[in-house]
Amino acid sequence: MRKHIVCFGDSNTHGYCAQPADCADGGIRFNEDERWTCLLQKQLGEDYLVIEEGLSGRTSAFSDPLHECMSGLDSIYSCLMSHEPVDLLVIMLGTNDTKERLGANAAVISIGMERLIMKAKTVPAWRDNSRPNILVICPPHIGEGLYDCPEGFPMGKGCPEKSRELAKFLAPAAERQGCAFLDAEGLAEFNDYDHMHFTRKGHRQFADVLAPIVRDLL
Repeated sequence: MRKHIVCFGDSNTHGYCAQPADCADGGIRFNEDERWTCLLQKQLGEDYLVIEEGLSGRTSAFSDPLHECMSGLDSIYSCLMSHEPVDLLVIMLGTNDTKERLGANAAVISIGMERLIMKAKTVPAWRDNSRPNILVICPPHIGEGLYDCPEGFPMGKGCPEKSRELAKFLAPAAERQGCAFLDAEGLAEFNDYDHMHFTRKGHRQFADVLAPIVRDLL
């Protein structure tokens, strides 16, 4: 059986394309030749299975009053169990946690992430009951240009500032939980429309960065 890598994230894991002209199919989701998860699969080869578990709007542990089922904490058990045995869990969340309506600063967001990690570690889906193997990725910073597009306003105030502070809180949380950690700031290109989603080039860059890290963790 191939090694199972579960990529648990939000719209950047789902492959949301904020600028359809940047997508080969002209749609709102990058295709299988463009998404970082699919590109990672191609780089790793047939001995690995990269499983896409991206949901636009997902948070680490916070319920969204406008959209149901957005808390990662509420879905991580069923997610991991549906893909057992799991060899590596890659968590990239935090962008949606910065929304003003959720009322969480960067420190509180990191507490939510740590709760998610702790829950994931207890799920009996790890291969041969082995030690949980988790890579926590802090998303790239939301750009100040967020508020220059209509999609930025529902995010609310303070999102770029909170996203810039997140890595300094997530890194020690990941260390406390025995997880690998990656700060993705500057590693992959963001679009110049909403300033919080990967471009097609960014997806490719991100896959290139992750491939050797994932190999080392497995």
